[in-house]
Amino acid sequence: MRLVTVVTVLGVIATIFWFVISAGRIAPVERIPESSALAEAVADDVQQLDQWFSKRWEEDGIRPAKQADDLEVLRRLSLALHGSVPSLEEIRNFQRDKEPHRLERWVDEMLADERFADYFAERLARSLVGTDGGAFVVYRRDRLKAWLVEQLKNRLPWPEIVTQLIAADGLWTDRPQANFITSAQIPDEGIDENKLAGRTVRAFLGQRMDCAQCHDHPFDPRWKQHDFEGIAAMFGQVTVNVGGVHDQPVRDGKPVEYRVVDPGDEGEDGRLIEPHVPFNEEWLPESGTRRQRLAAWVVHPANRRFERATANRVWGLMFGAPLMDPVDDLPHPEALEEADALDLLGQTFRKYDGQLSALVRVIALSRVFQLSSEDRAESEDEYYDMKQEWAVFPLVRLRPEQVVGSLFQVGSVRTVDQESHLFVRIGRATSENDFLKEYGDLGDDELMQQVGTIPQALLRMNGKFTREAIRTELLTSATQLINYSPSDTALIDNIYLTCLCRFPSTEERQELLEQLPLADGRQRQKHDEGTAAEVHETTKTQSDPAMSESDPITRGQFVSDLYWSLLNSAEFSWNH
Repeated sequence: MRLVTVVTVLGVIATIFWFVISAGRIAPVERIPESSALAEAVADDVQQLDQWFSKRWEEDGIRPAKQADDLEVLRRLSLALHGSVPSLEEIRNFQRDKEPHRLERWVDEMLADERFADYFAERLARSLVGTDGGAFVVYRRDRLKAWLVEQLKNRLPWPEIVTQLIAADGLWTDRPQANFITSAQIPDEGIDENKLAGRTVRAFLGQRMDCAQCHDHPFDPRWKQHDFEGIAAMFGQVTVNVGGVHDQPVRDGKPVEYRVVDPGDEGEDGRLIEPHVPFNEEWLPESGTRRQRLAAWVVHPANRRFERATANRVWGLMFGAPLMDPVDDLPHPEALEEADALDLLGQTFRKYDGQLSALVRVIALSRVFQLSSEDRAESEDEYYDMKQEWAVFPLVRLRPEQVVGSLFQVGSVRTVDQESHLFVRIGRATSENDFLKEYGDLGDDELMQQVGTIPQALLRMNGKFTREAIRTELLTSATQLINYSPSDTALIDNIYLTCLCRFPSTEERQELLEQLPLADGRQRQKHDEGTAAEVHETTKTQSDPAMSESDPITRGQFVSDLYWSLLNSAEFSWNH
């Protein structure tokens, strides 16, 4: 208990010190590097994607939404790639960048930032192994995520990552990719081949074959029970022992085979299942272990399902909603009469050797990603058509980790990243876990659209993160903006930029300026003719509901109230 108290006190001291040294004028960061060769190369791919959507809109008689403001796009990029709204420091540096191709440079910078690898690794880990802790003795999810972070930093192609995940050997601590296999370990029973088969097909091929585990798929005649069993048999020789994950083709001098015991046949040896794949068996190499052969089949250059599934998931992480929903139940590509947007993105993915960053660049620089969320529809049906054809940016509720990441960032003027003080980073990680437990975590179904709940709204209104973000007693962003904004107008603008990544409208700014107490504590009151006079006015504030109605509001209380209002607005908690 004493150790916890000491660590907490040190964390508070370090946080205050960090805020102190970062107070004052926002210092410029290093110059954003020029666009990389890859960013320039994807221009043709962006053009092809834009042309595909434009043709579709024209054929369907759909008027797309207007172009979004650059600050709106910056907010989307930050949420998608870093998991939080941009800091005021980043926003001001973005505004100072007046050179051509600004967005292209900032996409490059965001991809090079360590926050991208860390955030995307967590998103990918959810699709691979979910969020459950599993059997800790043989499974370390934290090690798997850390391994994914390193692979993204080193720009290892996604096909190579997938190959290592499926075919990994060794100890789950020394060979973290082996945790993909041990995540399916059942205590005292061994590996659950069915779980691995279902997860492999969903995560890497975007198909749901789980329903074919016990019978032929009831809704998709292409998936048969023997198809699912054949993939499960590919994992049938996996064994986990003190030496880690290994394939064991022979045990006690006898071949290790995969058998299925049907209901009612308990006690029998079960049916012998030969390992096979549901389509294009010619993609299977002749040599290698079963898992090595399966991995080669999954990532085979001719496997459209793999590239389409990858493109659809990355699209979902960028927009908050997949191009085709559900993300893991795509239509059979053979049934398509012509190439669609996923095929175009899949070709880009292959063209750049399976680099996820290439997909991110093409999507981020596309016209679709930069459309406004404000539609031009004159009817509900027209708006529905625009949504279906991606002619308007979708309004999507922020995922829980984006909410908590944004609340944490709003509390600081400076960027909270890997350069922040160690205690700040530890404090964020700990607080984020606590927040997710209370707020609710969607787990591996994070791209499923769900409605907000009353407990979630109450947590945003009265929770620890919101209270800390709006405080003016310590050196939070609210205090720094009060102390260092050069004018009242700048103060209002800075608060809006910090919370919503936009400037207030003329009406919002004027209304707030008329209510903002003066620096010396005097109040303003709006006369009938619309002018502001310096008089004392009484009000009751949200930040201190215990105040009597005869107490005048202070400047700090007003700023705290404004923060609270913006952080509890729909505009803050939705991607748009």
